[in-house]
Amino acid sequence: MRAAGLGGAAGRLVRGKATRDEDVRDKRLDRAWDAGDPTNQCGATEHGCLGGIAVIEQYVVDLQEVDETQVAVVGGKGAHLGGLSRIEGIRVPAGFCVTTDAFRRIMAEAPSIDDRLDELSHLNPDDRDGIRTLSAEIRRTIEGIALPDDLAAAITHALAQLGEQAAYAVRSSATAEDLPTASFAGQQDTYLNVMGPAAVLRHVSRCWASLFTERAVTYRLRNGFGHRTVDMAVVVQRMVFPHAAGILFTADPVTGNRKVATVDAGFGLGEALVSGLVNPDVFKVRDGGIVARTIAAKQRAVHALPAGGTQEVAIAPERQEQPALTDAQVMRLVRLGRRIEAHFGRPQDIEWCLVDDDFQIVQSRPITTLFPIPESGDQENHVYVSVGHGQMMTDPMKPLGFSMWQLTAMVPMHEAGGRLFVDVTPRLASPASRAGLLEVMGRGDPLIRDALETVLDRDDFVPSLPDAGPGGPPAGGASAPIEADPAIVTELIERSQVSIAALGRDIRTKTGPALFDFLLEAFEEHKRVLGDPLNFQAIMAGMDATWWLNDKLQEWLGEKNAADTLTLSAPGNVTSEMGLALLDVADVIRPHAEVVAFLQGVEDEGFLDELAKLAGGTEARDAIEAYLDLYGMRCVGEIDITRPRWRERPTTLVPAILDNVRNFEPGAAERRFEQGRQKAQKKEQDVLARLRDLPDGDRKADEAKRMIDQVRTFIGYREYPKYGIVSRYFVYKQALLEEAERLVQADVLSEKEDVFYLTFQELHDVVRSNQVDDRLIRRRKDAFRSYHALTPPRVLTSDGEAVTGAYRRDDVPDGALVGLPVSAGTIEGRARVILDMADADLESGDILVTTFTDPSWSTLFVGIAGLVTEVGGLMTHGAVIAREYGLPAVVGVEQATRLIRDGQRIRVHGTDGYIEILP
Repeated sequence: MRAAGLGGAAGRLVRGKATRDEDVRDKRLDRAWDAGDPTNQCGATEHGCLGGIAVIEQYVVDLQEVDETQVAVVGGKGAHLGGLSRIEGIRVPAGFCVTTDAFRRIMAEAPSIDDRLDELSHLNPDDRDGIRTLSAEIRRTIEGIALPDDLAAAITHALAQLGEQAAYAVRSSATAEDLPTASFAGQQDTYLNVMGPAAVLRHVSRCWASLFTERAVTYRLRNGFGHRTVDMAVVVQRMVFPHAAGILFTADPVTGNRKVATVDAGFGLGEALVSGLVNPDVFKVRDGGIVARTIAAKQRAVHALPAGGTQEVAIAPERQEQPALTDAQVMRLVRLGRRIEAHFGRPQDIEWCLVDDDFQIVQSRPITTLFPIPESGDQENHVYVSVGHGQMMTDPMKPLGFSMWQLTAMVPMHEAGGRLFVDVTPRLASPASRAGLLEVMGRGDPLIRDALETVLDRDDFVPSLPDAGPGGPPAGGASAPIEADPAIVTELIERSQVSIAALGRDIRTKTGPALFDFLLEAFEEHKRVLGDPLNFQAIMAGMDATWWLNDKLQEWLGEKNAADTLTLSAPGNVTSEMGLALLDVADVIRPHAEVVAFLQGVEDEGFLDELAKLAGGTEARDAIEAYLDLYGMRCVGEIDITRPRWRERPTTLVPAILDNVRNFEPGAAERRFEQGRQKAQKKEQDVLARLRDLPDGDRKADEAKRMIDQVRTFIGYREYPKYGIVSRYFVYKQALLEEAERLVQADVLSEKEDVFYLTFQELHDVVRSNQVDDRLIRRRKDAFRSYHALTPPRVLTSDGEAVTGAYRRDDVPDGALVGLPVSAGTIEGRARVILDMADADLESGDILVTTFTDPSWSTLFVGIAGLVTEVGGLMTHGAVIAREYGLPAVVGVEQATRLIRDGQRIRVHGTDGYIEILP
């Protein structure tokens, strides 16, 4: 077999030293096998051998000789083009790839680049000046390297096979490009209509250098790709001169719907669309028909010049509003796209050209922005609601995290994109349960309700089924009446504490497979405690009373969100107590200047041991330790068992402690709680007095009093079950990490945190077999990293459509950001946009703006004046604690952290649910 079908000049054998590392030899042999020529039958002259086997460095390979498995040889673009060329009925312009072997040889010609790469890897992605300077130096160095004669000969020989004087497209093809988890779209360079061997060689060098454009370097830094882990191949293809060109998405890139294909089309080369020079015609196709079309006024196009290069040209006025494609061509193109999608096994972003009524495909890559669809195991329609939006944690979870939540949850859950979803299709299909579901969802998060109603409006997606029996809970929740008796809360907390203590005691003796058997039983106890009917009644009693008070007091007194004041400083709220307790820690630390100075420089997690060496340090350490004994199992994103807990990473608390030292006076916790209690008591007296003045006032006042007692008895308990869950999780985690440490000692795992990338059952299997699939762990790590770039939808369908709800309101000022009012009052102040609690640096009067807040964030709530979040509902943790502390709060504000800039002055209307950005 000839190397790549292009003759002996396309391959080169190199002499290997017998002392070379086994890994190097294996990689070279793998490359030879991948090329289909492991026995040196490529027509090249043998230049040496390695361990008795010839080692091949291929510099050029024909597109038709490769497929999508050979990304390491020809890069993502080249591999996909090779795969495309093998699909029946798909035409791909002829061409070849200059392989990554050639790139590595060129890089080896300039050892100085290695030092520059070290410097580059240490830069912050936001250091634009540093990236600009270093990347320009590297590009100049690469472009200045003369191509070795044999490498240049391999390329020119391949050009001669295709037509030396033809026009070519010379295109970058990096090994980290067009991947399922990262597209790198537009990060490296492409050159069109390149003519003549000398020009092609020059542009190959420019493509190599484009691996270090500023945008490519920044992209790699932001997405966790090392600069040395990416190699560059170059695709050289015969140029096509199309009548029209554009992009086909085999799934709707905006909604994610996998059944809707979108075609963007314009005249001339596709460069006009990609560069944004013109607005394209847009066709949407579903179920074999065009369901929407927009024909744009296409005033300009990009055409190839006879002597090489391209230029913009004006489109004749009579042609500007003509469709670039006929309907028949659109449908034919979509059928080709579906064939390509089937070949690659996932939705594709396809670049196409139309030449003489014939489509040629010049690129296809996965659409990496689509949110994955939960696996259902059937072909039926499904509607999924996000768990993360209800739990105030929309970040991706690692496999051990989501599998543990699935095993301990009260309802079945489905994973996709590292997030969990509940399938609500059966409840939507039943008229009896549908109304109750929509009511509860609407009270919690109006955007979810609106999204569900949007799906229901499509009559054919969720068929209405006859009621088979009792429906779901009625509007406003479902619980039997319960007496407002504090003893009920006391009993529930005691039950939980006894169960957790037994768990901690019994798990200590369990190791190996026996530990996993024990945990499966423990999960049943976990669910038994959560599923206790009295537990559910107590939770719903506080929520029902809140809703009743807000509804009735608005109806009777015209007062919005009256319950927000009535719940101030409600007793027994473990989350609000956690925030106030950190004020008490600050009181212990504040008098000791040496301790405060030490904490300002703390970075090492062992700082608690160092405190005792300082004046006042023993007291400070004891106060922090006591706090960790009560709350050390908590952390940001605590529903994911793999997240580091405060007990494991106590430095997380230091910024909040220092803020409290700076912003508060001694005794602030007790004063704050008492002020809230008195304000709630005064509000109660005022409301009851006003009600008694109404017609039938005594009855109304008596009903309101009963509900006020109920809300103050039970609304604090609303936070306790979550505290119990994370307390159990910390016990589970400590036992599993001890098991992971044994696996590390036995050389089964490289590091104990690798278990986080296995599901619970997979980890069980590893412990039984003492064997692990390292490649699976690597794939899981890559996938988890990619999931951070995805925005989880509140509602997702089995078609892949992310359904976005809307606030149906016309009572807000123009330009205001709309959300859900969850804590009454109006506050004006400086916005502090904080995405990581560890970065908090708050002053008194600041308004916290963030993506979501779970209970761990309540340590910051004592120091802020208001709250704005992108995620949340009326009864999520941030809303409950905001009301307890009397903070005006608006949640569910779409893109709040992007639309509000850090440091801007804003006004939060917590009663009416909107935010004004002030001049």
